[in-house]
Amino acid sequence: MTTRTTTVELAESLESALQLVNDEDRRNALTLTRLLGEGEPVEAERLAAALGRSGPDVAKALAEIPGIYRDARERVVGSWGLSVFETPHRLRVEGRELYAWCAWDSLFLPVVLGEEVEVESTCPTTGTRITLAVSRESVSDVSPPTAVMSFLRPGEEGFSGDVIRSFCHFVHFFASPEAARTWTAEHEGTFQISIADGFELGRFWAAQMFGVGTDR
Repeated sequence: MTTRTTTVELAESLESALQLVNDEDRRNALTLTRLLGEGEPVEAERLAAALGRSGPDVAKALAEIPGIYRDARERVVGSWGLSVFETPHRLRVEGRELYAWCAWDSLFLPVVLGEEVEVESTCPTTGTRITLAVSRESVSDVSPPTAVMSFLRPGEEGFSGDVIRSFCHFVHFFASPEAARTWTAEHEGTFQISIADGFELGRFWAAQMFGVGTDR
């Protein structure tokens, strides 16, 4: 099986797992994620103002959308891969420090945010520091250059429920293919892909989920 075929099949799996299906949903997700990308939790009133909708309408919509995490004050602190609270995947964006839920999120969020992002993570197998630069168009400056990533096909429930626990905990950067194989051998359902393929899947996801960038 070629890498291209594998990437297409993964894109089809991701598309099947997608819960948001219309332009309004995509606009809501894009607006919320970009507001969160400013580095602070997002109140429903702030999102409502950005969308030109009423606060109660937006609060109701947020309650129905999977992939949204809120704090005790009902402010959004995590939205479809992006977090203002610390995770193992650090993002530096124009002087702001943000975080991704998993390695793959750090590859599509620059497309969604429309900004170049410096990514820093750690290989779970070797403890090696991994860095890369991601823009809307490409991935560059990958260090070490042998780095790859793990991936997991979405389950039957797609990305509903606790997506961080069911998906993100299985998607990491690794210092080398050997390091990735050691980890995936111990985690059923996971496999390794190149960072370049992860980025192309990310661009596809950004188009399908947020309505930005390009599809496959």
